[in-house]
Amino acid sequence: MQESYNQLVVRVSSHYDLFSDFLTDTIPVGFEEIDEGFIIRSEDELETIEWGIEQFREALQKALNTSIDVECVLTKEKSSDWVKEYQDAITPVEIEPFYIYPTWEEPKEDRINIVLDPALAFGTGHHPTTATCLQGIAKYVKDGDEVIDVGCGSGILSIAALKLGAIADACDTDPISVENSTINAYENSVAYRNIWEGSAAMSEKTYDVTIANIVADVLTYIASDLKKITKPDGVLILSGILDKYENKVLKFYQDCPLLERITQDEWVTLILKRG
Repeated sequence: MQESYNQLVVRVSSHYDLFSDFLTDTIPVGFEEIDEGFIIRSEDELETIEWGIEQFREALQKALNTSIDVECVLTKEKSSDWVKEYQDAITPVEIEPFYIYPTWEEPKEDRINIVLDPALAFGTGHHPTTATCLQGIAKYVKDGDEVIDVGCGSGILSIAALKLGAIADACDTDPISVENSTINAYENSVAYRNIWEGSAAMSEKTYDVTIANIVADVLTYIASDLKKITKPDGVLILSGILDKYENKVLKFYQDCPLLERITQDEWVTLILKRG
C-alpha cells in the first residue's frame, strides 16, 4: 500500500442522482456517497475526474437551463490515517450470546464469537435489523435445527445459527453476497450444507427456521415461498421491516400466528409460527 492516496470531495447543490449516475458510469474506481455529495479516493491522480465533473456540470446546466453549483476539493491523504479511521469506526457488537468483531479485535471467552470484517455485502450486527434478527436466532434456533437464511448478505445470521449447532442453507440473488457468506463461514470454522445464488423458491427442502432479513415489499412478494419452505409449526424470522410497514407485511402472513415482535428504533423483526 502506498503511503498516501488522493481524495476528491464533490458537493453538488442539486440533481444529486444525475451526478451519482455519471460517476458510476464513467470513473474506474468506487466512491462514497455523503450528504449532498461524494468522496472519491484513489492512489492515481484525480484531476481528470475533477475536470470531467466540471464538464458534466456545464452540459447539465445547458440541457436543463438551470444553475448548478459544484464544489470540488482535491487533497492528498495519508493511507495510514484512512486505515486507522476505518478500523476505529468498526467496533465490536455484543448481542447475547453472540460477540461480532472484526479481525483486528480479540474474541471474548464467554461469548459465541463471530469474526466478520465489513465488506460489500450487508450485515455486521450494527444495523437494528441484523441485531434484532440475532436476538430472535438466539431464542428460537436450537441445536440440530434445519435453518435457511434467505437474502444472506454477509452470512452473519446463518453463521450465528451454525454456531448454535444448526444445519444451515443460505441463498441470495447477489453473487457477491454468496461469495462473502461462504468466505465468512470458513473464517468462522463453520460450513453451509448448501448455498446458492438465487431465490428461496429454488430450495427442495423444508426448514425448522426460515430467516429473511430483506425489506418489507420483498417479504410480501415472496411470502408464499417462505411459508412453503417452512415446516408445519416451524418458525419464520422476518426482518428489514420499518414499523410503518409492519401491518402490511402481517397481512401476507395471516395464517402464521405472531409469536413475538422484537423492535429497535423504527425497525421491527417479526417472529411467526408456520400454521
